[in-house]
Amino acid sequence: MLDRLQSLADRYEKLSELLCDPDVANDTKKLREYSKEQSDLQEAYDAYTEYKMVIEQLTDAKAMQNEKLDDEMRDLVKMEIDELEERREQLEEQIKILMLPKDPNDDKNVIVEIRGAAGGDEAALFAADLYRMYTRYADRQGWKTEILEASLNDLGGFKEVIFMVSGKGAYSKLKYESGAHRVQRIPVTESGGRIHTSTSTVVVIPEAEEVEVEIKESDIRVDTFCSSGAGGQSVNTTKSAVRVTHLPTGIVATCQDGKSQNSNKEKALQVLRARIYDKFLQEEQQKYDSERKNKIGTGDRSERIRTYNFPQSRVTDHRIGMTVHRLESVMDGDMEEFISALTVAAQAEQLEKGE
Repeated sequence: MLDRLQSLADRYEKLSELLCDPDVANDTKKLREYSKEQSDLQEAYDAYTEYKMVIEQLTDAKAMQNEKLDDEMRDLVKMEIDELEERREQLEEQIKILMLPKDPNDDKNVIVEIRGAAGGDEAALFAADLYRMYTRYADRQGWKTEILEASLNDLGGFKEVIFMVSGKGAYSKLKYESGAHRVQRIPVTESGGRIHTSTSTVVVIPEAEEVEVEIKESDIRVDTFCSSGAGGQSVNTTKSAVRVTHLPTGIVATCQDGKSQNSNKEKALQVLRARIYDKFLQEEQQKYDSERKNKIGTGDRSERIRTYNFPQSRVTDHRIGMTVHRLESVMDGDMEEFISALTVAAQAEQLEKGE
């Protein structure tokens, strides 16, 4: 591991030299490429630099123990050694995590798909609550969101909503959100005051670039139709809504939220490209899972991952057995406690398997 770290440090310092090179400074592509690479190495470089400094201080402190010291000085040296040993262990754990293989999709934007599942109108209303939760979380992270497609019910809930989240590390933070989310509460449509259980499903997929998924015009069928809103009312009489079908896979993407047919086609292709890329990722994950079964982040979209109990103000993530009693703040986008805990659990699992 130390050899890998030294190699990483050498590369970081080489990048510092390259970024000072006038030829690189005048080449926008290289400047962006080298800057990103150095930024990706920054945290590991800083940890390794501090680790080397701690080791040097520890060596010096232990050497002092062999010298003739009075009792007070000996106690001070021992205290320093204890503190340095503790910091060394902390840095070693941090470095182990930093050296884990990075998910190549972690820095990507994501497309989030939320659908009302079991529970009819109440499930659609909960889907709208989840949409608000994720967009509020995105706001807290400084990310941008954009609805790509939405289908409302008569009560203002989402039968389906598909939206883009754009920002650094969006996939790394949201990738564990895929699955079935369960809500327990008294629906607005319930006159008897009984608690009902409903579910909505969430799918989080990384945005795919054109270079990653090439879609040939000959492989797609484009259908146009009139946009419609809640209850099926006609929104306009022009055929601006677009449905794109990828013939080789049968994957379909629809968009009718844009004002023009061209913008809807571009958004539909964006969703289609991500879904095709996700299909490939899922197939690769299934091959992996046939050899090893991961508890977190398997991509199993049918798995019940979290329960939101409104009467008890309780949110429970079933994968890591974590419960908090502050439902209102979670639904307002204060999700970082769950996101961090899921990330740590996934890292611990990787370390345990020696990946």
